[in-house]
Amino acid sequence: MFITTLQLTNFKRFTDLTVDLTSLAKPPKLVLLIGTNGSGKSSVFDAFEVIKKALESGGNPSFEDYKNLDESSFYYKKDRNRKRFFVDVLFIGGKSFSLKGGHDRLEINQERTNQQIIKINSFYGRSSLRQLPRLTRTGFSQKSVDFQKDTDRPKFYIDRDERFENDIEHIVKLILEDVFKNNAKTSREIIDRYIAPINQAFERVFGTSLQTSLRFYSLTPPTEGNTAEILFQKGEATVHYNLLSSGEKEIFNILFNLLSRGKDYQDTIYFLDELDLHLNTKLQYNLLKEITEYWLPANCQLWTASHSLGFIDYANETAHSTIVDFDDLNFDLPQILYPQPKNKLEIYEVAIPKETLIKLFKGKKIVICENQNDEYYNLLGLEDTIFVGVKNSRELFLTIKREHNYHGLRDRDYLTDNEINKLRQRFPQLSILPYYCFENYLYHPDNIAEISPEGFNKQAYLENIYQQKQDKLHYILPDIKMSRQNYEELKEEGIKDKDIDKLISDLGSSEFEVFYKYFDMKTKFNRQLLDTFNLSQKTLTQTHWFRNQIAKLLFTKS
Repeated sequence: MFITTLQLTNFKRFTDLTVDLTSLAKPPKLVLLIGTNGSGKSSVFDAFEVIKKALESGGNPSFEDYKNLDESSFYYKKDRNRKRFFVDVLFIGGKSFSLKGGHDRLEINQERTNQQIIKINSFYGRSSLRQLPRLTRTGFSQKSVDFQKDTDRPKFYIDRDERFENDIEHIVKLILEDVFKNNAKTSREIIDRYIAPINQAFERVFGTSLQTSLRFYSLTPPTEGNTAEILFQKGEATVHYNLLSSGEKEIFNILFNLLSRGKDYQDTIYFLDELDLHLNTKLQYNLLKEITEYWLPANCQLWTASHSLGFIDYANETAHSTIVDFDDLNFDLPQILYPQPKNKLEIYEVAIPKETLIKLFKGKKIVICENQNDEYYNLLGLEDTIFVGVKNSRELFLTIKREHNYHGLRDRDYLTDNEINKLRQRFPQLSILPYYCFENYLYHPDNIAEISPEGFNKQAYLENIYQQKQDKLHYILPDIKMSRQNYEELKEEGIKDKDIDKLISDLGSSEFEVFYKYFDMKTKFNRQLLDTFNLSQKTLTQTHWFRNQIAKLLFTKS
């Protein structure tokens, strides 16, 4: 189940809010809501929670049970003088859900599509108030819990979530059922089902080094006046749950909950608030990746809210994620929020304010570059220089055009010498590689020769590049005009060359340094000859030749 549009009217923080994801090529697996505290992110999850209440009630729930919370028949309404609030959801495939809340009850309307309706277990949420600092129960609870209907969840999203110890009891009961009702279950199978998934996740989240690793070791249920005993291995020590750090408890709590209840929510919108609590940036990134890629079934969507750097970084990098920005908006007015463009630097300001960045990087030269090349450029260790990657050359150009304190380092692609000169004059903070792309430097004969891999013949390599260029020339030439139409820089008045005959002539040349600046070594060059030397890109960026080429380009005044 995937949401494509959500509209909230007179609901909590919002007069009229629409979150519109229909512009995306396909619905995202992850929807990350970003914004400062109080910007309204968690109010979206209140909407999902009230949908869940309405579904469970059969479509006509009373507010009678909620009167103790601030006249709670009004709890969800922004303007109490208006009669109703509205929650409208459109799902992929045309299924829709509409809810309106009056003074004393909720009313829902579901449009049937192919005889399908929104089911009770279509939503599953956890609030940020789920931390259990220490285990407390000294026996199994006498309260009956329907785990399929999630009857032990908090009455309101702002109430404390105390499901963790119920999850412990649930897993214990499942293990006992496997042992006594299914005699074929061996101890190995029990471990594979209930312990191994947690430990596999721990390896991906915490890593495997002795200093940071964590392993789920054993579980003893609460009996005879004693609390449950959940033990972990940290390095060479055995540690009780109560002695874990807050971040470690947070991660175990979430994963254990998904292990306990995930099978009942297979076509579901998951809404998990502030998953980043108590976690450093690396663990934030790893946990969101873990849940999104390993724990959610293919037909489920995760909505989460955060202003953490790790979450923003993960959502920014992955194609199955989108970011919706709630920051600095007046929700007393109607607002329509769309997915943020990927690699837009402004989205990071929620986690790190611009003023802080300026202080951190005072005296530093910030260079915007394409794709993931910042990883390799930063390995050069150029003095007082920091590289930041963006999605493509268009984003790079728009960024340095807007932010004059930033510098840019762009691939040449099919820009002519004349166009490069004009761009440098108009945008002196923009540097353009003299060769077609980043890979032209990595695979340049002089760069390979400095490493001197055994068996490398520079002349044979030069001839191989030339021959490959000649073989592909009739494929390359038709691409030139089409590619140039997409260059944002050439939309600047007076920049674009109408005559590109010199470019085409240079590409057809037999002189290496003439044609090489236009031959695409990233996608047009077959690196089979180089593969025999087993040279990684990281190795190829460590040469003096490569470092000198980039340093000369960035620090030589034109």
